[in-house]
Amino acid sequence: MEFTKLCSPSLKDLFITQLEHMILSGKLKIGEKLPPERQLAEAMQVSRAVVNGGITELEKKGFLIIRPRVGTFVADYRQNGTLDTLISIMNYNGGRFRDEEIRSILEVRAALGVLAVQLCRTHFTKQDAVLLQNRLNEIHNATSNEMAAQAAFGFHHDLALVSGNTLLPLIFQSFKVPVLTLWERFCTLYGIEALYRNTYSLWTQLEQGNWEDAIAFINHSLDKTINGSRPIYYD
Repeated sequence: MEFTKLCSPSLKDLFITQLEHMILSGKLKIGEKLPPERQLAEAMQVSRAVVNGGITELEKKGFLIIRPRVGTFVADYRQNGTLDTLISIMNYNGGRFRDEEIRSILEVRAALGVLAVQLCRTHFTKQDAVLLQNRLNEIHNATSNEMAAQAAFGFHHDLALVSGNTLLPLIFQSFKVPVLTLWERFCTLYGIEALYRNTYSLWTQLEQGNWEDAIAFINHSLDKTINGSRPIYYD
């Protein structure tokens, strides 16, 4: 058995985490101005380099806005955030997404899946079907929810690659962490076999060239998870 190296978070990581929690909890309000970097460094007993680096990262995540010669302000992260912001929200909630975040991720997944199928219909080959079948077999043989989720992600990422659109697999890859989280949640509630059957049904439509049926299946399957009989919400 191999063991991985344990790494403690850096001071900058701790600084970022503390400010994220203060913003997400409402202790720091949207529009509120932060103290100067020197004052923050003294209060938190870290260097100004740590504060400066942390503020820069928090601006990239959409939590802060830096206005030169004016100051640093708490941003509306729901308007200015990125996928990194979504992951920070999940971590703040103990690894869980809220209902509206789950719904939003599933809606985006449906849109990406439908686009991939639409693009595949003009050039999908037997080799492509075999590539996806290999991923399907990985789901079937998975011995943990994590392995099944990874295999399902591989199936849909490969489908995005097969589509021929160079941006689609990159966009799908950027959603990897939240998508894996939701697939693991699905397996916890309904089992790996349910995930396999879902993916098998989609693969069958693709392999047979039933493009409209594949699109309908994606929409119907995800609608059952969003609004219907197989929800994955935490509440």
